[in-house]
Amino acid sequence: MAAEKDLVIAEGSAKKKWLLLGGGAALVVVLIVVGLMLFTGSDSNNAASSSDAASGAVSTPGGTDAKGSALYVPLPRPFVFNVPGASRDRMVQIKVQLLVRGTNNETIAMRHIPLIEGSLLETFSAANADELVTVAGRDALKNKALSDLQQAMIEVVGSVVVEEVLFTGFVMQ
Repeated sequence: MAAEKDLVIAEGSAKKKWLLLGGGAALVVVLIVVGLMLFTGSDSNNAASSSDAASGAVSTPGGTDAKGSALYVPLPRPFVFNVPGASRDRMVQIKVQLLVRGTNNETIAMRHIPLIEGSLLETFSAANADELVTVAGRDALKNKALSDLQQAMIEVVGSVVVEEVLFTGFVMQ
């Protein structure tokens, strides 16, 4: 009789283990669903704020209205070019993104990608390898690229579209 009680207790503990595992799995599923609901809920809040940005009703933390939200336009291809140096010529690869303000400027920049790429490549290929080795030289190239690009956009579009040229990748061999 004692053996039967031990057997019943062992069967009951196996059932409890399966119940605990099932309950734990259900809890994980519920947590995932709640997490997804929170994540998609935050996207709808961002969509509302981005529609405010499109209408130009964005206010900065200081309380003043801004020109629009900061948007980044990635250029589709990295720039690959040769630059002369004192000891030898070098090959450079630069990945670029453009900082624009507002969806209108983003649309204009996307429409004029060939003009942007041409202007930047012209500026980049006029650089010197000895200057690009230093941080100051890369910053100077970025600033020159920005001013040349803004001038080209003013000539074609009639306004400054790009606020900043950002190097997201820079390799020199």
